[in-house]
This record gives sequence, C-alpha cells and structure tokens, in this order.
Amino acid sequence: MRRLTCLLALAASAITVALVPVSAQAQLRVEIAGVGAQQIPVAIASFANETIAPQKVTAIIKADLARSGMFKIIDTGDILSENATINYADWKARGADALVIGSVQQLADGRYDIRYRLLDTLKSAQLSALSMSAQSPQLRLSAHKIADDIYQKLTGIPGIFSTRIAYVTKAAREYRLEVADADGEGIQVALRSGEPIISPTWSPDGTKVAYVSFEARKPVIYIQNLVTRQRTVAANFKGSNSAPSWSPDGSHLAVALTRDGLTQIYSIEADGSNVQRLTRSNGIDTEPRYAPNGSIYFTSDRSGGPQIYKMGPNGGEAQRITFTGTYNTSPRISADGKLLAYISRREGKYQLYLLDLTNNQELRLSDTARDESPSFSANGKYVMYSNGNGLSVVSVDGQVKQRLTTQAGNIREPTWGPFMK
Repeated sequence: MRRLTCLLALAASAITVALVPVSAQAQLRVEIAGVGAQQIPVAIASFANETIAPQKVTAIIKADLARSGMFKIIDTGDILSENATINYADWKARGADALVIGSVQQLADGRYDIRYRLLDTLKSAQLSALSMSAQSPQLRLSAHKIADDIYQKLTGIPGIFSTRIAYVTKAAREYRLEVADADGEGIQVALRSGEPIISPTWSPDGTKVAYVSFEARKPVIYIQNLVTRQRTVAANFKGSNSAPSWSPDGSHLAVALTRDGLTQIYSIEADGSNVQRLTRSNGIDTEPRYAPNGSIYFTSDRSGGPQIYKMGPNGGEAQRITFTGTYNTSPRISADGKLLAYISRREGKYQLYLLDLTNNQELRLSDTARDESPSFSANGKYVMYSNGNGLSVVSVDGQVKQRLTTQAGNIREPTWGPFMK
C-alpha cells in the first residue's frame, strides 16, 4: 500500500513486450552469509570430460548446494565418471557422507549427454542416478536439476535450484520486468516500459506472470505468457486495478479494485470476466494472497491501521491474523500453508517477519530497514524480498542469507516461481 500511494503520477509511455537475454554486465551477483545449523558433507568430483562443454556442470552444482547453506562441499581434485570404482571407506575417511560422480559426452547431433550418480559413503550404496541430454543453452538447467535431485535425496525436501524468479528493474527512465534462474543467471527481459511495473506474480504452472503496469495512465493488470509472449488485459476497470494473486488452480485472480469506491478485494476469471466482490468493509482492503487451500489472506486497515486478515475463497467474515505492532502488510503464505511471511513496521523500520500459523510463534528474518515484497520459494524453505538496495534471500530459520545485487539499476518486486513440471 505504501508504494501504491506513491505511484499515482502518470504519463504516456513506450512499451515493448519481448523475451530476450540481457548483457552479462546486468547479471545478478550473489553474496552468501551464514550456514544451516547442520550441514551435510558432500564431495563432488569433477565429471569425466566435462571440460568439452561451454560450462562446467559440477561448478554449477557446487554453487547451488553451497548457496543453500545446507551442505559442506568437500574439496576434491578427483575426476570420476559414473562408472568409476569407488573406495567408499576412503571417501568416508575424507569426511564425505555423500559423493557425486558423473560424465559429460557430446552426441552426434551436438547435444550433451549428462550422467550422474549420488552415492552414500556411509552405507556404501547408491542413492540416486540421472541421465539427461541437453542443448548447450540448457546445460545450466540440467546442472540445476542434478542439484535439485541431490538436495531432495539428502534432505527429503524438493530442491528449488531449477525454479525461476521474476522482478522489476529500473535504469534511467526505463522499467523492465525480468525473468532469471533462481541463482540470478540467464536473465531475460519480458517487458520494457517507460512507466512503473509492480506486483508481478507467477501463475501456478509457471508459464505466465500477472503484473500491474501504469502505461495506460492508470494501474491496469496484465497477464503475460512467457512461452508465447502473448499479453492480455486481466483487469482494467474504473479506478485502480492492483495486487493480482493467482488462485491455486490458476483459473482466476484475486485483485484489489476501486471500481465501487474504496479499495476492496474482488475475484475475476483469468480472462477478466465474472467479477465478484469478496470484501465489503469500511476500510481499505488490498494485497490479497491465496493460501494453498484457497483461503485468502489480505491487508486491511479496518481496525485503524494496516493488519493482515484471512477469509474464505468466496469472501465472508474475515479473521484478523496479526496483532503485534500497528503496521503489518504484504502477506505471503508458504506452499504448505503453515507459514506467513509479511512486512512489519517497528521502531521506524520496515522488516521481514515470519509467523508460524501452527503455534503463533513470530520470527524476524531481516536486519535491514526498507524491506518489501516477500516471496516464498516453491519448497517453502526460503523467502526472497526487496531490501531497498537489492534483493535478499533468507532461510525460514533465519540462518542462511543471500544478497543479490546488480549494477544495472534498482531491482525490486521479486516473485519466486513454482516448480516447473
């Protein structure tokens, strides 16, 4: 709400819809601080023949696992293919609980064949194995998928290294909606505009992004298909159209509209039809966000200041969720529905907090002062947010922190994509 109030001065704009890569200079830089309470020691040997590929697959796997804070990477100068004979006792003596080996071969059609095995050195047994082929541009994705597999087999939790993020950058007078890998690499520009772009949010299937653009001299909600590049208007009613949130099945959006006066929450089909009003309060109701079970969390000042409430999929009586502090906004729900991330203003600082909805225990996750736009990773173990000077990622226990910065202007409004099927 704070930012929406500041963005009402509008002008005509030029706009470009595209999905094109950006220069290497604009890539995100990732800094990591902190580690998990218990790290799993993993040795990752260089894959046989991987130097024939334009990128070393094992370097990407190591970076992914290290960034998670969950693993201690055991240094090794070994090169081991997936068919190598393994002396488990030796690797166990070197401190590795698990060992990763594999190979890269170039096929006759130019693709790369990537094979890997994950071995349990304590049990002298294989934990997992994968084989995949990829064109050169998809090598990074293949490496991320191997890292996802290692993460899941060793922690029991799905990995999120092959998911994508979207965010908004501003350089000079240009706003850009960008999409990148979860590690900040492979940036592509989805939209360029001379006017602000805010509130991007992924569809549940990861093929589309809904967002608010001011290019029409007012806030209008668009949906952009990242596969076909097609862009459609989802909400362009009288007044302000803002804060889109996809329903769990992707069939419709919860949005905040002023078409009937005060900002209230409505439900619309994804094509903009079948508008249904969900709230009827005397305050401002905005920032709706679906929970996995279809209930809707939202921000309202109906009690005298911004607080977070919850209601059913079709509206009805709302239940107040936050009570600590006088300013709590931007609700986001984890994929299992058990955690609520939000921004709270306390002692003049806007900071990221986490509320465990199963026991009402609250945890402050950030130490910055201008936090905005939290977004859970698909596995619910990390939260990405804007800190006013870049993007940050923090684990839900607050122990692992990453900071993503770019020299290509301001970056904000992050949204973390779902698992890709």
